[in-house]
Amino acid sequence: MEGLSGTLPVIAIDTREQEPYGFDPSRVTTVRRALPAGDYSLAGKETEVAIERKSLEDFVATAIHARERFARELRRLAAYDFACVIVEASMEDLLQHRYRSGADPRSVFGATLSIVLDHRVPVFFCSDRQIACRYVEGLLTHYHRRTVSG
Repeated sequence: MEGLSGTLPVIAIDTREQEPYGFDPSRVTTVRRALPAGDYSLAGKETEVAIERKSLEDFVATAIHARERFARELRRLAAYDFACVIVEASMEDLLQHRYRSGADPRSVFGATLSIVLDHRVPVFFCSDRQIACRYVEGLLTHYHRRTVSG
């Protein structure tokens, strides 16, 4: 299949991703494989670009209760040409404590700022799963075009 830059981008989906996104097959193709970091990448660029997907519940649990393990993952991601964390919720969902954990929203917000400032890994709040899927597809498609065209 042909895309804007020749061949369609091939999104690599980590084999541990339990509910992978359903991307638009007219824009990308997918392959499942173990990724060194993150949940989504591009085939052939698995050590250059990575996206870590989190539900709000998982983001809160990871950022607050599994901080050391998540910090190791963030250090790996920080070494990539591009990496980010995508949260399937809005910032308002976080600040309004729309999650089950008892973690204070201010603590989670502070942990988010730490991820961005200390680890230099952006965190994008994408309001819901569908928007997060489109954002991941868009990021990887644009990265593919940028690296294919030079």
